[in-house]
Amino acid sequence: MNMPTDDKNFRLLGGNSPGWRDRLSRFPTSLLILLGMLILGGFVVLYSAVGGGENIDYVWRQAARAAFGLTLLLTISMAGSEKIYRRYAYLFYGLSLLLLIGVFLSGTIGMGARRWLEIGVLNLQPSELMKVALVLALARYFHDRSVSSGISIADLFIPLLMIALPTILIVKQPDLGTSILLSAVGMAVIVAAGLEWKIFIAVITLLGASMPMGWNMMHDYQRRRILTLFSPEKDPLGAGYHIIQSKIAIGSGGIFGKGFMAGSQSQLNFLPERHTDFIFSVLAEEWGFVGGLLLLITYCMIILRTLIIASTASDRFGLLSVVGLTALFAFQVLVNMGMVIGLLPVVGIPLPMISYGGSSMLTLMMAMGLIAHVSIHSKQHGRTI
Repeated sequence: MNMPTDDKNFRLLGGNSPGWRDRLSRFPTSLLILLGMLILGGFVVLYSAVGGGENIDYVWRQAARAAFGLTLLLTISMAGSEKIYRRYAYLFYGLSLLLLIGVFLSGTIGMGARRWLEIGVLNLQPSELMKVALVLALARYFHDRSVSSGISIADLFIPLLMIALPTILIVKQPDLGTSILLSAVGMAVIVAAGLEWKIFIAVITLLGASMPMGWNMMHDYQRRRILTLFSPEKDPLGAGYHIIQSKIAIGSGGIFGKGFMAGSQSQLNFLPERHTDFIFSVLAEEWGFVGGLLLLITYCMIILRTLIIASTASDRFGLLSVVGLTALFAFQVLVNMGMVIGLLPVVGIPLPMISYGGSSMLTLMMAMGLIAHVSIHSKQHGRTI
């Protein structure tokens, strides 16, 4: 009997896989709709943040990145083999680590940090790739070593080493925000894999005990950012300026906001980095508490949807991958919002799908594509929402 060409192609990738029509029917469309709502809303806020029509190029560039990101999401999600990403997880991690070493040795310096690597015409930020690579590598490790009795101290050596190596390289760039985010996401995968609470508390205690060493490794400006969190008014025109202006913008928005392009802090250039790290302050000033709440609800719906996908994953790798990638998305939301309202230090984490910039958006689109891939190959194949 002749096998359809589509099935032949995807069996070559490693397993019996559904045809592309079946995969398309199983795609989690609600996840795509929610992401689309975020991106479109981000265009509106960005248009205002950059001052309107005279800087419309910012919006067009962001739209081009979003279009490429959506293409990347669909391409990754529609891969035919259920095992393809598990099979190459370690390779992806190894290549990402080599790229980080390349940045350390000969990376491009910009804004006082060595974070980029020029490869031909491509200006690559390997720390963004490592966010996804680390999750996949840890998920592969715990998938291969599934234990019913929980994770012991001995089981943690290799995973912690996998987290520590890229984290140290990223700290040296320096990029405190990404290094903290990477560590948190890695720990989320370890906890989801079955880490006992007593061991988790011991690890957290160990990390707390190492904070003085971490403090000494920080640059002066990073220490000032942390100290400014507790008393920004001590340096209102220096280290505390960003957070003071952000609080003014958010507070002045009230319940319903000042209206589209009517925010004084953003339109009169009082608010720094308003199109990148502090774009939520622009949204809150112009759309008020209601606008901020709607954005937060959208984020929560995406997180809930991805966790539902995790619960239906067909194997341990899929479950841990989705949990880790969801943690990556959720932690960025948490850190950015906490940062702009003065609950966390300013560490340069963008607001997912809203802040201007390509690296973070493409990384998160890649993550969402992997989550959609798990959904397509999940135990509940009939679900399309």
